[in-house]
Amino acid sequence: MDSVRAEAFDRLERFYDAVPRDGARAEEYGALVLFVRDGAGWPFYARPRRDATAPPSLADVTAVRARQRELGLPEAFEWVHEVTPDLLTVTRSAGLSVLEAPLMVLDPAGPPDPATLSDVPVRVLDPASPGFAGDVAIRRAVAAVGFSHGGTARGGAGPAERNAVIAHLDVAALDEEGARIADGRRISVLAETPEEGALASGMAMRVEDVAEIAGVATLPVARRRGLGAAVTATLARELRAAGTDLIFLSAGSEEIARVYLKVGFRRVGTACIAEPAALIV
Repeated sequence: MDSVRAEAFDRLERFYDAVPRDGARAEEYGALVLFVRDGAGWPFYARPRRDATAPPSLADVTAVRARQRELGLPEAFEWVHEVTPDLLTVTRSAGLSVLEAPLMVLDPAGPPDPATLSDVPVRVLDPASPGFAGDVAIRRAVAAVGFSHGGTARGGAGPAERNAVIAHLDVAALDEEGARIADGRRISVLAETPEEGALASGMAMRVEDVAEIAGVATLPVARRRGLGAAVTATLARELRAAGTDLIFLSAGSEEIARVYLKVGFRRVGTACIAEPAALIV
């Protein structure tokens, strides 16, 4: 691994370790660390310890899974394959299924103008706006519908399904996202039209000069209109304007990765997500 790539992976590892520590406590099990959220909100995962001197073992994975079951948490593990390559075999030997997602970083040239990618405008959520709380709820509702209908194919789910989800959203998660946007650690966006409302959404998490774009989703009825690319480009441009020089994301599949290639991202590695087989789709 060349020095430039190694430095980028080290910065990503610091980011992955820092993000959950803001809202969770860390419990160490051998070469793994499990992040346990205090209070309501989206549950975290386990990942390799940054200071571990040996790769995670099967015993480490088994201990973490037992603790996750005890706490009622998802049995989820995340890591970068190039940094912790042995964990792939270990988690599979434990009976877990592993999603190997393309790990991509934004080229220095930056993203194109979002207006060249889609004719639907993309708006950055403003915490000073009177409708801010509602915007946060809509962003999460779009993401919920989009991710419940995986892939990039068009489908029937649209604004009606989005609106139906809003009443069932986790209030604590909405409050957390609003607070993170207000303090500058998160950016959220909506692609919307006056007639249809929000059709696509996305967000980015930032720690110092590193940021991850995540949660990019489009309502199935609005797919194949360049919305995912426009949302991603808008987030990337906002991050670059704020001085973020390492911007990355994990694509859910090779097909989705091709969308991000259009925005100026290139693959540098593989982000692994291990869960019980029935949960990997």
